Amino acid sequence: MKQDLAKKVDIKNKAASFEFELMDKYTAGIVLTGTEIKSIRMQKVNAQDSFCQFKGDELYLINLNISHYAQGTYNNHPIKRERKLLLKKAELKKLRNKLEEKGLTIVLTRLFINDAGLCKAEICLAKGKKLHDKRDSIKERDLERELRRDA
Repeated sequence: MKQDLAKKVDIKNKAASFEFELMDKYTAGIVLTGTEIKSIRMQKVNAQDSFCQFKGDELYLINLNISHYAQGTYNNHPIKRERKLLLKKAELKKLRNKLEEKGLTIVLTRLFINDAGLCKAEICLAKGKKLHDKRDSIKERDLERELRRDA
């Protein structure tokens, strides 16, 4: 039975750029189980409310919703478990220092599979937008859409 596995997986968290002002980008590996990677290859992922948090010296991805794998039996993974991110120690230290500033958080912006076949997460250091900033984003988006329509 052939699965519907995508050749190019690129799952974006569009809500992150609307809710947050994105600053520094990092690419991290993720520790996954077998059924999780199969579900990701089938693009059964919801990254809308996901964020990162430190536990000890390690960074974890929280609230990433990876649906159950259809052919997974009792070995299927929990849908919303904490997943460890793999970053260099220097990057982790830099992120921890910047997180101590008020109002900063780390959000998942993109989940993709690289050329080597490994699942990677693009995370960004972000600062929450105020309501008026969101309105400005909506206005800019509408203006760009109208300019493209006229051209």
